[in-house]
Amino acid sequence: MTRSLLGLGVMALAAMMLALAMGSVTVPLLDLWQVIQGDGSALHRTLVWELRLPRAIAAFATGGLLAVAGALMQVLLRNPLADPYILGLSGGAAVGALLAMLAGMGTLLISGSAFAGAMLATMLVFGLAHGTGSWTPSRLLLTGVVVASGWGAVITLMLAITPSHKLPGMLYWLMGDVSYARTPWPAFVVLVVSIMLIMPLARNLNVLARGPMQAAALGVSVRPLEWVVYLLASLLTATAVTTAGSIGFVGLIVPHMLRLVLGNDQRTILPASALAGGTLLVLADTLARTVIAPEQLPVGVITALLGVPMFLYLLHRSR
Repeated sequence: MTRSLLGLGVMALAAMMLALAMGSVTVPLLDLWQVIQGDGSALHRTLVWELRLPRAIAAFATGGLLAVAGALMQVLLRNPLADPYILGLSGGAAVGALLAMLAGMGTLLISGSAFAGAMLATMLVFGLAHGTGSWTPSRLLLTGVVVASGWGAVITLMLAITPSHKLPGMLYWLMGDVSYARTPWPAFVVLVVSIMLIMPLARNLNVLARGPMQAAALGVSVRPLEWVVYLLASLLTATAVTTAGSIGFVGLIVPHMLRLVLGNDQRTILPASALAGGTLLVLADTLARTVIAPEQLPVGVITALLGVPMFLYLLHRSR
């Protein structure tokens, strides 16, 4: 466990250094080291401290939030295809945030609206999938896809009635764009605090992953634990959406790949998801900034190009 997390931590640090060095203007590693020490040219100091570092931290926090939310949903549902994006949580959070933005609300109210939208999406998906009996993975997946499509229709309607001068920024935000992150620190704090809160419950999550009946027989309070996971996954998704817009497939790819490599112990998977998800999105954002520099791509485009084939592979494998 310790070695795996240490290795992921080194990879995260290397990704951050790469993000600070790469861009339309490359900062050589020697110059980057001088900037870190407080020296270097004024241009390099401005690039690193004022532009690239906040963006890299925002990307890391957003990726970590989405990956941990996906890991929690997959444990709760015992389904490797569960993901905040596919199940409609990201769409609900996006609708809530867009409504607040159109109303001219502040950042705090935008975050609250995104959380309310994510919670509403959660209730819709699980309520409709549960019905009068228990949910099944296929029913839940189909319900999530339908709800996500519904949120997409609402977003399209909102874009159709939005004033034209607001459209470009909203479209880039919906595609997932870290450059619009106002400040990375709230998302980073939410990620760290969430990991600290959920780690004491990791043993119970390991039992819950075997099924609610077995968990109840072993003394786990299943319903309160499920509600904690619901609320925390919604909070993580809402924070990620508020920070960088709607970015898909990170919560699907990262936890599943980590389980293939590290096993299914949540004491390892949850912190590893935070590190690996953050690293993935930092690298994806670096690629989005450099592939057609000086123009930039939304990072959501990069994650979708990675996530769509992975989702199809997992869907085919789960038949």
